Amino acid sequence: MKKLVVLTGAGVSAESGISTFRDSNGLWENYNVADVATIEGWWRNRALVLEFYNQRRAELADKKPNEAHKLIAALEKDFDVTVVTQNIDNLHEQGGSTKIIHLHGESTKVRPEDCEQDCKTIDVGYKPVNLGDTDSRGVQLRPNIVWFGEAVPKFDAAARIASQADIMLIVGTSLQVYPAAGLVQYAPAGIPIYLIDPKPIHLNMKGFTQIEDVATKGMERFMEIAKTLK
Repeated sequence: MKKLVVLTGAGVSAESGISTFRDSNGLWENYNVADVATIEGWWRNRALVLEFYNQRRAELADKKPNEAHKLIAALEKDFDVTVVTQNIDNLHEQGGSTKIIHLHGESTKVRPEDCEQDCKTIDVGYKPVNLGDTDSRGVQLRPNIVWFGEAVPKFDAAARIASQADIMLIVGTSLQVYPAAGLVQYAPAGIPIYLIDPKPIHLNMKGFTQIEDVATKGMERFMEIAKTLK
């Protein structure tokens, strides 16, 4: 089976009703990104950050995967698929994908605040986490999210997977957020690269094709193309 690496961003979950990470004025659900998505924000006001992610977790409880998530999972019938996502939701898992790398963490998991990389995480599902909730050592639990300014511990694994791709598919990301956007540079030279996004995106790489559409409609079109790539 050919190795198909799928890079996904906020656009793949937008049609499931999940708000994008940040909009043009630096707010996320009316919160300043610096207050809820940086390590400095955590040290300033842990309670605020915990409450913010408690809200995101609660909102996720009733969100369902859309057709794009399901079609990405369906590609596993014909390809060796690894999904590398910038999203912190669990909709790829719900959609049926089995190999997923979450570059920016997972909203349904937490970890002790003194652990930065290779941490043992705790799956809390959609339940709230509050000040005073600790691990077995008594260390406060924090969201298992990679915030701005923090290292991306799973980047090396994602880069290794990207470097082994026979085909790359990019869905719902404009390739503006680094280091995740840099993963396309690890793709072997000349392999087919498809990008699904409603806005025109220029990628100066041989073999690049854009499908200008939203994730669900774009994936329907890609599934036809995929029949020729097996």
